[in-house]
Amino acid sequence: MFVAIANTPRDYAWGSTTAMADLLGTDPSGLPEAELWLGAHPGSPARILDPSAVGGSPDLAAWIETEPRRALGPHPRLPFLMKVLAASAPLSLQAHPTAAQAREGFKRENGWGIPLDAPHRNYRDEHPKPEIIYALSDRFEALCGFRPHEEAALVVTALGLEELAPRVADLPELFAWLMAGGADVGTLISRAIAAASSWAGADEVVSAAADTVRVLAQAYPGDAGIVCALLLNRVTLRRGQALYLAAGNIHAYLSGVGIEVMTASDNVLRGGLTPKHVDVPELLRVLDFTAGPPPWLAPDVVTDSLEIFRPGTDDFVLARVTGGAEYPLSGPAIALCTSGSFTIDGVRAGAELSRGEAVYITPDEIALTISGSGELFVATTP
Repeated sequence: MFVAIANTPRDYAWGSTTAMADLLGTDPSGLPEAELWLGAHPGSPARILDPSAVGGSPDLAAWIETEPRRALGPHPRLPFLMKVLAASAPLSLQAHPTAAQAREGFKRENGWGIPLDAPHRNYRDEHPKPEIIYALSDRFEALCGFRPHEEAALVVTALGLEELAPRVADLPELFAWLMAGGADVGTLISRAIAAASSWAGADEVVSAAADTVRVLAQAYPGDAGIVCALLLNRVTLRRGQALYLAAGNIHAYLSGVGIEVMTASDNVLRGGLTPKHVDVPELLRVLDFTAGPPPWLAPDVVTDSLEIFRPGTDDFVLARVTGGAEYPLSGPAIALCTSGSFTIDGVRAGAELSRGEAVYITPDEIALTISGSGELFVATTP
């Protein structure tokens, strides 16, 4: 079964007022359009365009609750959420728990009697939240994971914080100290901003770090995340490149447009660069302090018109289709067309998609035959 879906972009303050509309061919709302959610997440379930086709259910979450077997097959829930993300300002510095940490944290906060919708709650469900980000804009800027120690020492020294260089070998201690803030950290922030403002060197790594400081200082003046960011990889994704952010990876998206696919969960531990709830001790509990290169995710190139990003999680994969393709289904799927037009046929039904249109596909379609040209993204189970 193919069910046409749509949604209204979330108007978070960091969203772009034009990029989402430019991508999908829609009329801009005049508000920031930050994230378009395509899934059954209760925070913003995808709207069903023809409720009469699914017994009157107005959205995907309601339909799945009413007819789970028809909508999901043997799957207990829709395990993934697909988003279009359009950032014109930095998002929060954050990480996500492992499955075990999520279960324990959810049970713990339930035991404390914290309401699920409380602003200060960290764990709103029992699920992890790994994610893929695929760059649709020519440049997508992000911070992700801790830099190699030698590179971190180079950056802090070049930007006038040389006393931190010997401490990068103990990232947990240094990061916790910086996150705690205080007068000494405030002084470091001021010095880093001054050095970044006057930096004119040729080193690309330091230049990118100086730019990070300038961007964050403008968006979140005085935030300890400004200096913490110097310890993280600054990554520029070009169009078509992707990252996989596993549990414990600290990250913050800075700007750009992309397709994001993640395990459906609300479990976010924030450390700064946000007006939302920040819980530094809990963030430190879930962080993976392993230093190393950015977590690039290369696709499996199946044909010239089909590539699949497989992060290794049980919850989702992301396929990118640019022409004719065959794709077997192991579970439910969501397809979004970002350019051109496509015809998608399963074993029972089919659909035609043009730019900006999306469809939910039930598992009983078994295999997809896709024709057309442009760019089509399909999120589904592995």
